[in-house]
Amino acid sequence: MTDTQTLLENRPPSVATLFLERVAATPDAEAYRYPVPAESGQGPDGWNSLTWDQAAGRVYAIAAGLMDLGVRPEERVAIAANTSVDWILADLAVLCAGAATTTVYPSTNADETAFILADSGSRVLIAEDAGQLAKARARRAELPELAHVVVIDPAGAADTDGDGWVLSLEELEKRGAAYLEAHPSAVTDAVAHITKDQLATLIYTSGTTGRPKGVRLPHDAWAYMARAIQSIDLIHEDDVQYLWLPLAHVFGKVLTAGHITVGHVTAVDGRVDKIIENLPVVQPTYMAAVPRIFEKVYNGVAAKARAGGAAKYKIFQWAAEVAREYAKTTQNSMRLTGTPTAPVGLRAKHAVADKLVYAKLREAFGGRLRACVSGSAALAPEIGYFFAGAGIHILEGYGLTESSAASFVNPGESYRTGTVGKALPGLEVRVAEDGEILLRGPGIMQGYHGLPEKTAEVLEPDGWFHTGDIGELSPDGFLKITDRKKDLIKTSGGKYIAPAEVEGQFKAVCPFVSNVLVVGGGRNFCTALLALDEPTILAWAQENGLEARAYADIVATEQVRELIQGYVDQLNEGLQRWQQVRQFRLLPRDLDVEHGDLTPSLKLKRPVVEREFAPLIEEMYAGSREA
Repeated sequence: MTDTQTLLENRPPSVATLFLERVAATPDAEAYRYPVPAESGQGPDGWNSLTWDQAAGRVYAIAAGLMDLGVRPEERVAIAANTSVDWILADLAVLCAGAATTTVYPSTNADETAFILADSGSRVLIAEDAGQLAKARARRAELPELAHVVVIDPAGAADTDGDGWVLSLEELEKRGAAYLEAHPSAVTDAVAHITKDQLATLIYTSGTTGRPKGVRLPHDAWAYMARAIQSIDLIHEDDVQYLWLPLAHVFGKVLTAGHITVGHVTAVDGRVDKIIENLPVVQPTYMAAVPRIFEKVYNGVAAKARAGGAAKYKIFQWAAEVAREYAKTTQNSMRLTGTPTAPVGLRAKHAVADKLVYAKLREAFGGRLRACVSGSAALAPEIGYFFAGAGIHILEGYGLTESSAASFVNPGESYRTGTVGKALPGLEVRVAEDGEILLRGPGIMQGYHGLPEKTAEVLEPDGWFHTGDIGELSPDGFLKITDRKKDLIKTSGGKYIAPAEVEGQFKAVCPFVSNVLVVGGGRNFCTALLALDEPTILAWAQENGLEARAYADIVATEQVRELIQGYVDQLNEGLQRWQQVRQFRLLPRDLDVEHGDLTPSLKLKRPVVEREFAPLIEEMYAGSREA
């Protein structure tokens, strides 16, 4: 039996068990770093630490506190908060109590929050602050099963109900400590009784239409994920992870499982506006992100170079092309010979570009970054090649909420940009006749909560899960996702187009774009709705005599339209005739989560955007035969 088989087959029934094992193995090792207010004077550079033993002390207290509130095995405890060390400890406490975590994005409105709390039957809500409490309080009459709300930051969140419905996290931990005095083995006994098929997590998918569906993931799914991640040697004991992704999303959640089984340090701060500031302080060796972050960094670097004058921008453009050529050459060499090599001339150009551009970029990421893992959506290959050539290795992965996030990931040194890598050990993969990817393995969900008909639509009786994604498997097992099955466009001429492929190419070509949606289903040509990156286009506007205008006014100018037309023309040169974007419209604002255009994990909600901007789409087809 191989080491990998041993790890997978001898996995414990739950991550709660893995957590107890980790604490016992390395109690005094650093587990978490987290930011503290600068005025408090705690910790170097405003960061504090918890050892595994210290983390366990808080986890036990919260778990025992939940038991004292009457929470029983498999009952749901919801968490509505931004990513923080408190989120992680609360989640571990729920698992160690034998209960199940329901995740709620803090950006979720009151109506949908109430739906998730009611549909999941959550007994307790752990809320970040008074704002999250207010959502539940406003709908309390509709939530008879919600017995308590525990508030992490109690400022302004007093128990005005007067019946003990609201208490602070600190109060819960005190109750837990008292409970443990009376029942010292309560938590360890609860963990010992967890079975692998017990419900551990209920994650609601942020669908593009209708109510979200609760995905039921058992304890075994996370234990499997933890061991599978450990087996592929992607992360190491001496790593420092920077974790900022939303933990309400399955991508963020699976990172916590990998962290526990490997035992490295994780620096946690969910404030997205602090990423650039935090990177040089944290100096991570690896981190996970969504493609939008890499796109924004790329656009930001290009904009900074442009602002430095024509000569600097020309150097950047040259260095970007060298990076892409170098990455493609070395990856191809690695695939063919097992060694990443490049011709002498290309190596010389790369060395010069490294001094001029790449080294500064790596420093901005903290200077120690060994690898980034990108998931949740497709990364434009040309952007991936740029970062690869610059020495920032982006390992694309693939998975869904229904598969516990990590199904495929690129192997460290032999990664291939444009693919999502190889299947994790223990996962079976099949490509259906229509190109749909089918998966079967321990990470696959039990089903949708309370929705047997919806479950039957995607999960076959023998365990095969229909992902809804179209892809291709290489002979050596690398998967390339081409598009969502439901998103494929068929023109009136009968040609199939993968819009994500065209959209990704445009993001690599145009440094001003933020979001792009290609339209063309049932039409005789393709068009696009384009939203520009506001800081980047405002900087360009200032340089070109359009300062002191609002974003919407700037994108409506003929100068900007001509600027973007040039990039559309450049895109079309590399496309087949039926893929080419014949017309486009610039949107008066960027697409975002707040307007419902994007999911909380920044995926485009195509039907929503197409409905909202239908007049612009119709305008582009007004003179065509298919309009």
